[in-house]
Amino acid sequence: MSHPLEKLIAEIQTLERSVAEKIHHSAGEPPDQRQRENVVFDADLRRRHRAFATSLWRYLLGSTVMTVLIAPVIYALLIPIAMLDLFVTVYQWLCFPVYRIPGVYRHEYVVIDRYQLAYLNGIEKLNCVYCGYSNGVLAYAREIASRTEQYWCPIKHARRAKGCHTRQCLYCQFGDAEGYRRELDRIRKRFSDLQ
Repeated sequence: MSHPLEKLIAEIQTLERSVAEKIHHSAGEPPDQRQRENVVFDADLRRRHRAFATSLWRYLLGSTVMTVLIAPVIYALLIPIAMLDLFVTVYQWLCFPVYRIPGVYRHEYVVIDRYQLAYLNGIEKLNCVYCGYSNGVLAYAREIASRTEQYWCPIKHARRAKGCHTRQCLYCQFGDAEGYRRELDRIRKRFSDLQ
């Protein structure tokens, strides 16, 4: 039996891919040659990019004292984020094969490439690495958590949670004990959207 929301979820996933493509290929994007992980700009474009770079000193002088003082607090988050990265990676390596849950490919979430842009100074590049890594790890961990939830507790919450993942649409209704027992095995195996 097909779940009534499966078609809608498939449409949402198609729209998400379409939005991602539109963002990636938006008007005004500079011509480049993509080579797997690296982007190669021609020498002329790199030279033009460098002309837009703000010097490190000018960048620092343009910053407020509070911005400089608070930076260590921001960068201190790298410690728990790196630990999260390590722990969820080991967790899925050990647990997902046992329960036949499809693995999450980290490289699809953690994308660090903006440091290659010549119009960014060293601090801006470091900030871009930080953001790409942090947001990527959080998205990666969320996907691992959503697949875990689908296997272990596929029950919708009683109240609406902000920012819920689409897998929750397939879950059993809160308080539906009979439906939970009847559908649990089917929901645990329902990862066809990942193929």
